[in-house]
Amino acid sequence: MNLILAALQAVLPPNRKSTPSGWTSFDAPCCHNRGHSRDDRKRGGIIINGDSFTFHCFNCGFKAGWTPGKLLSSNSRKLLGWLGVPDTEVQKLGLEALREKEEIPVLKKQFSFELTEVELPEMCLPLVEWASSDLPKDYQDTIADIIGYLVERGMSIEWYPWHWSAAAGYKDRVILPFYHDDKIVGWTGRKITDGKPKYLSHSQPSYVFNLSSQPKERKYVIVVEGQFDAVAVDGVAIMSNEPNEAQIARINALGREVIVVPDRDKAGAKLIKTAIDNNWSVSVPPWDNNIKDVADAVKSYGRLYVLTTILQYKESNQIKIQLQKKKLEYAN
Repeated sequence: MNLILAALQAVLPPNRKSTPSGWTSFDAPCCHNRGHSRDDRKRGGIIINGDSFTFHCFNCGFKAGWTPGKLLSSNSRKLLGWLGVPDTEVQKLGLEALREKEEIPVLKKQFSFELTEVELPEMCLPLVEWASSDLPKDYQDTIADIIGYLVERGMSIEWYPWHWSAAAGYKDRVILPFYHDDKIVGWTGRKITDGKPKYLSHSQPSYVFNLSSQPKERKYVIVVEGQFDAVAVDGVAIMSNEPNEAQIARINALGREVIVVPDRDKAGAKLIKTAIDNNWSVSVPPWDNNIKDVADAVKSYGRLYVLTTILQYKESNQIKIQLQKKKLEYAN
């Protein structure tokens, strides 16, 4: 028996009943945890088939399950927690499922969790290092412009290891290195003046920006679309509005409550759909209509206020999240 099934069977309620078809029924723990009436008629059913399990609640409709070679979904993590498995143990089981998935050759062809180290653009150094050096006047002016751009966006130079390159094509860009396990695995350069392309980037498909910098003691992780949004609230960015399976796996492997804060546009509805599919929470605070994303909010209100409102307005009720998704689908 694998570790996940062993942990599951160890916490099944003692007053459960078995049916001839193989289902084990007990009072479903999901109902009251999801805002429904408490189940006291044993409407939760689980069936174990080999090394897999399937759970279905016939009261609130909650579903969960796991098969070797698959990742441990958010619903399965919640089910284990509701049944009494400690959070630290759920996190270990999530990593065990991830390890098993990586060991199956057929599935590894779908995507890779490997992140290779890359080089930053030439002459690229931390912004603080440039600012503290004796530089030519034109360099000093450019560094001042870069810092001014960050300040104008409500950012602090201390929030991230911002870089700058004196190489041609990069002088009007602030560069954000992508870190993973203390190595650089990509970067993006954001143009601080008008013109295109706005971004020059080198990224890898399974990378989640700022994930490895999340404090271990934090109970939640804020998921946003863009890197500047992530820096603004010390969250993580998927760098699109539709994360791939590898990115979802990396986020779930943290074993924390996931709070999605989408951009305020139609594309943001796609990120909410991912939240619904993975049973993640969603937060859409009532910021002013001119606020388009988290970075805009921090520029207008400050980091502390934005973080406070994100936590205050986080929503886990699936019906209410669907309503938020509909609103963004009809956004201008």
